[in-house]
Amino acid sequence: MPRLEEHCWSRSCASRVESNNFSGGNWVASRAEEMMSIVTTVLSNAYGSLHSVRAANLIRRGLVLFTVGVVLALVLNLLQLQRNVTLFPEEVMATLFSSAWWIPPCCGTAAAVVGLLYPCIDSHLGEPHKFKREWASVMRCIAVFVGINHASAKLHFANNAQLSLTLAALSLGLWWTFDRSRSGFGLGIGTAFLATVITQLLVYNGVYQYTYPDFLYVRSWLPCIFFSGGVTVGNIGRQLAMGGVEKLHND
Repeated sequence: MPRLEEHCWSRSCASRVESNNFSGGNWVASRAEEMMSIVTTVLSNAYGSLHSVRAANLIRRGLVLFTVGVVLALVLNLLQLQRNVTLFPEEVMATLFSSAWWIPPCCGTAAAVVGLLYPCIDSHLGEPHKFKREWASVMRCIAVFVGINHASAKLHFANNAQLSLTLAALSLGLWWTFDRSRSGFGLGIGTAFLATVITQLLVYNGVYQYTYPDFLYVRSWLPCIFFSGGVTVGNIGRQLAMGGVEKLHND
């Protein structure tokens, strides 16, 4: 009998210890689950706020690039019209700086796309662009781009081929002076090709025309203008992206 009582008592103690261990394990598991829930909530809130900040920064950069594209389109297209390089039918002309109404928004949209694409390609290739990364250099690049456009309307050569070679050399010089990146050169070539094709289609459909065309329906120097414009807008987009990254780090 005493042995039986001792056996029952030992089993009762063991069951109490197991019950205590089980309840202790449940408490630890519940605390760990609560901590994981808190950490997950904090991380999701942080990601959501970071995502909203990045989206707002992307929208701001796009609006700035769109505005730059509109202003450049108005100025440069007015220069071409004054020199009778491009001619528009009367029915498509509007009063906005004597320019066709659709040119500024189209150029602004193109500038926003190209300017946002440049830093995106740099990030994808893992080659952050660090050559002459300051606003003074970007402003000089814009001035050179405007000068190249001015030369296309003002300079007089024996034929368009000589003018095209001169503008091609100036455009490559702009890229070498203010960019020197493989992504910048490739995107500049792509921008020039796509923009030239679209321009050819517009002229072919009679939307407007070029005087003395020598490259199908347009001037042979037009791809040089688009190339230098792509590099210029790309530099603006890169500088805006760099400012946005620094702001995110400060926040």
